[in-house]
Amino acid sequence: MNTLNKIHTSKALRLFALIALLLVSVSCNDDEETAGEPYFIIEENPTGLSVDINGITQSYVVRSNQSWEVVAQSEGEWVKAFPSKGDDDGIFKFIVEENNTFDARVMNFAFLVNGKEQPALFRVEQEANVPFITVQNAEEGISVASAGGNFQINLSTNVEWTYQITNGDWIQDIETTETSIKLSAEKNKGTERSATLTVSSANHPTLSKSVTITQLDGSIVLEEHFDWLTYGSTIFYTTSGEKRMDSWTQDEMDRGWTSTPNTSSSNQQVVYARTGFVKLGKTGYGGDLVSPKFLILDEETDVKVTFKAVPYQTKGGTQDDNTLNVGVIGPGTTSVDAFTISNWPDYDADPDCTAIWEDASATYTFTITGATAETQLQLLGGDFALVGVGKGKNRIFLDDIKVEIID
Repeated sequence: MNTLNKIHTSKALRLFALIALLLVSVSCNDDEETAGEPYFIIEENPTGLSVDINGITQSYVVRSNQSWEVVAQSEGEWVKAFPSKGDDDGIFKFIVEENNTFDARVMNFAFLVNGKEQPALFRVEQEANVPFITVQNAEEGISVASAGGNFQINLSTNVEWTYQITNGDWIQDIETTETSIKLSAEKNKGTERSATLTVSSANHPTLSKSVTITQLDGSIVLEEHFDWLTYGSTIFYTTSGEKRMDSWTQDEMDRGWTSTPNTSSSNQQVVYARTGFVKLGKTGYGGDLVSPKFLILDEETDVKVTFKAVPYQTKGGTQDDNTLNVGVIGPGTTSVDAFTISNWPDYDADPDCTAIWEDASATYTFTITGATAETQLQLLGGDFALVGVGKGKNRIFLDDIKVEIID
């Protein structure tokens, strides 16, 4: 190639490079201008929100490349946007409170993008409430322990209200707040009693709501059916599966029943859990059942003890000794020292050993004079050491133990 051609070629290359550079520059300027165009979109393009009286929190996704702001168009604290400002893509929520007023309400919101208001408003509407009074447990009522003490009735309302109690001279007011009535019940030493609490509004008489307050029978000091025991068989002579007390679970022991460790039988607690009842003793050794303390008593009191008992008899008809000694640990004197439990089971007529518990012959009663909160009931099958004593066996089944105050 000669020198002249080289010069022309060089000039052409430089010109081509300059044109390409200019084209790239223009293209980049066009892209930058397009990227800078502001936009603000709420996904799915909602224009409003309708809310019932309960309120709501509703989220929205924003697509934008600019700073944006959600601005309420009138005064009001019942609805707000959170967050009310953002940059680029993001999420905000409309938080609408419960409407306890009797007026429908509306709030419009504007959207500003880089300080410039967008054409459309967003409208939040909420239904009006109606006057109401709701009282906790109005249908089922409220139960109060016989020991008395403080209790509370919760309520919800959007009207001014007062309350009154009928047949409740044993109930005292402690404190009333906007949403609760705090009361105190005296100790009940008699039978079950009830009062009626009525919440009403002078301005809305038809809104009256009532709840029954029932205090449990205070004459019951102790009542136990052992339905929380589910071991072994209901059949008396079937001993497999029964569980001795010193192997009971902690939850079962927390029921408060105990037994004296039998020193003649390796300090075992010779009481056995069955299905809904207990058995005292085993061959050669007796066991006792000791109740929880009579904590409900606050002074010396005379009480009546009722229980059910059945003596042990083998499937073939062999019968144990059948003495049940009764007594107390702590204050009190029993009206009897022992019972002869003589309602022997009939396995032919009652093979599952269930009907015998319902027979009147299974029920025994005695009294304790001068019982206190420290008194415990003690029921012992024969004696702790039975080897060489009578038949050497004095097993007794027990259920449905009840201690109640004597009027």
